[in-house]
Amino acid sequence: MTATARQRESFGAYGETVAARHLVDQGMVVLDRNWRCDVGEIDLVLRDGAVLVVCEVKTRRTAEFGSPLEAVTGTKAARLHLLAARWMEHRGIGPREVRIDLVGVLQPGSGAARVDHVRGLA
Repeated sequence: MTATARQRESFGAYGETVAARHLVDQGMVVLDRNWRCDVGEIDLVLRDGAVLVVCEVKTRRTAEFGSPLEAVTGTKAARLHLLAARWMEHRGIGPREVRIDLVGVLQPGSGAARVDHVRGLA
């Protein structure tokens, strides 16, 4: 792995940590992080009361090319629904409600990160 790839991976992990902290502060409970299967990866799986939440985290240094939230396409949203089903099958659970959330983390060169949370992607 190149130094640049390691930096990107480290920056992404930082964003996931910021997002997880933000969601826990909102009362959610982290159930899983970076779960992988043949379809892809789920950044965070949480419980929000009785609701299972699958959360995609996008982290950026600038909004020069759009906000982190704009990086999630319809194709990615559809994959998240499939990943949620796979995760539940793997865990042998079937909650009544599942929600797909998106957290955008914008971390400029200095200062606190800005966190935007979108509940319930279509």
